[in-house]
Amino acid sequence: MKRFSFWLMCGVLFSLTSCHISPYQRVAGGNPIVPIRLNADTTIIYVTDYVPLLAAVDSTLPETMMIVDEGQLTELIFQDHKATVSIPVLPNKPICFGMYTIGCTDNSVTIGFAPGAKQPQVMAYVQNRRLLDACITANEDGTVTISHFPTYSGRTFLRVFAVDSTHLYNDVLVPLQNGRPVTETTLLNRHDNEAQILYSLMVDRFDNGNTANDWKMNSPEVLDIVDYQGGDFAGITRQIEAGFFDSLGITTIWVSPITQNPWDAWGKYVFKHGNKYDPSKTYTKFSGYHGYWPIYVTKLEERFGTEDEFQTLLDCAHAHGINVILDYVANHMHINSPTYQEHPNWHTDSILPDGRRNFELWDEARLTTWFDVHIPTLDLERLDVCDPMTDSALYWLDHYDLDGFRHDACKHIPECYWRMLGQKMALRYNGRHIWMIGETYGNPQLIGLYVKSGMLHAQFDFNVYYAISNALCNGGSMVDVDKNIRESLTAYGSHHTMGNISGNHDQMRFASLAGGAVRMSDNGKEEGWTREVGIGDAHVAYRRAILQEVLNMTLPGVPCIYQGDEYAEVGGNDPDNRKMMRFDAQLNEAERAYKDEVRHLIAWRRHSMALLYGEYQPVEVTNDVLVFDRVYMGERIRVSIDKNNLTYHIESL
Repeated sequence: MKRFSFWLMCGVLFSLTSCHISPYQRVAGGNPIVPIRLNADTTIIYVTDYVPLLAAVDSTLPETMMIVDEGQLTELIFQDHKATVSIPVLPNKPICFGMYTIGCTDNSVTIGFAPGAKQPQVMAYVQNRRLLDACITANEDGTVTISHFPTYSGRTFLRVFAVDSTHLYNDVLVPLQNGRPVTETTLLNRHDNEAQILYSLMVDRFDNGNTANDWKMNSPEVLDIVDYQGGDFAGITRQIEAGFFDSLGITTIWVSPITQNPWDAWGKYVFKHGNKYDPSKTYTKFSGYHGYWPIYVTKLEERFGTEDEFQTLLDCAHAHGINVILDYVANHMHINSPTYQEHPNWHTDSILPDGRRNFELWDEARLTTWFDVHIPTLDLERLDVCDPMTDSALYWLDHYDLDGFRHDACKHIPECYWRMLGQKMALRYNGRHIWMIGETYGNPQLIGLYVKSGMLHAQFDFNVYYAISNALCNGGSMVDVDKNIRESLTAYGSHHTMGNISGNHDQMRFASLAGGAVRMSDNGKEEGWTREVGIGDAHVAYRRAILQEVLNMTLPGVPCIYQGDEYAEVGGNDPDNRKMMRFDAQLNEAERAYKDEVRHLIAWRRHSMALLYGEYQPVEVTNDVLVFDRVYMGERIRVSIDKNNLTYHIESL
């Protein structure tokens, strides 16, 4: 592997004369490249993380570069005989959330700054091309007007970065339609990532639309709660056609893994204090109803339906203006997979050098640890393993009109996998709208390693989720919520598409936490097995849970609702958080009222450019209160949360 050190003092120029197509047309599919964020005096970057397609077509590019932090905005420039493409390089300075849009005309945008700004240096881009300094005018009142930007057809983006002697400012993002700033949400569509509302569902536990493919194990070793319940593709299609997602305001559906899982039972959970389902059972094994034990990585689970039924699902969703992203498992494969049987040495070592078993060492051995004995972790640092496994992921994009992936267990997969996948996708699907979000538990630095133009577009923001949960349900402070929000905006950018979750299939149900029916310190699995985990204090539970949804729907990022959270479903952890979905006729009055309030919050977001593309501006924070504004083109939305009084206000100022 070639390695080069590179010192960046200002703009740096690389000649790409071997490219026959303009870099503007090829880089990142025409999408804006993620800026290079320096995190030290000198920072080493991988070129493929930012320009995977250029690196794929030009072998003269260095794989790594060392960039010096000069304290100013700089850029990395790529050029051929047709066009120039630039990557903004942002210095390692504290973030000031003080830059915002004031207004616009058809071909200009005016930017304002918080009081105290010290003659900031401003750089503006349309897509990946920096605008000339002549396009940026400093006004007498301290504002800046950006004008005369190019009028490319379709959706493009104006991006603005600024720095002064003390701070790096939050970035500004303005969607353009045929070169004109977008000021109305009616011009947005399902391919506008920042405008997504994501809904997470577990296929087997959502809706049973075709009873002909029902097939339980009916094993004495498998309790019914962890056996197949009958949910399928036909059930999802039925709910799309019935308007379930439209009425809620969902724009993207994340479906759990749909690859063929084993037909026999695996794993084992020994009950410490008995179980509420069958007191005569001392343990249970599990079916693969969840989809995370792939046997065939390119074959549909027969219990979920046929290829035609899955294609019908996709066609129906797209006809309703809804994306579908697929949960994909790359970290491991079931031990009985024919592929694994053919390549029994593809796994990482299950024994550490010191003799310990390498199982569930999530952080100590995160790239090699096994999740369980029957699902060996693949050694994806090996080219002969990584290459076919990335091809397996692309199979689903080749054969179905999917809109992207939710990637499982990202931090347990080496970066070389994501770089190879990103490069293959750039070569094969350049120009196709594909959005990818990953799952990584860790600090923002670890999570952010994967959020690059050549890897993933986003990951779920568990740190903000846990801070909100602790503040609302565990006596924590809103000061910590504010801190985590700022850290995320600093790490991922002020207009990131990180997932803000209501919960997921690995968490205790938020409503049960909010009402005190279960505590954050409890063993959620054991609680779910041994007793009925209800809602606790219903009034407190609903009000705390809606405060969480207020934050999810008003913060930068992509709101994600886990099935059932829209009506405040209750439960402990897996499998108690994976009960069969209930629809309106099965809900009680309080659940229907809660769902109506969630629907109202989604409508607020979807119809407000400020909540979708507005700059985040902190206003006030105490132990109990968090207040912030979202500002876009003069529209200012103020969001106030009071966890002590269980109240919130969203108002247009």
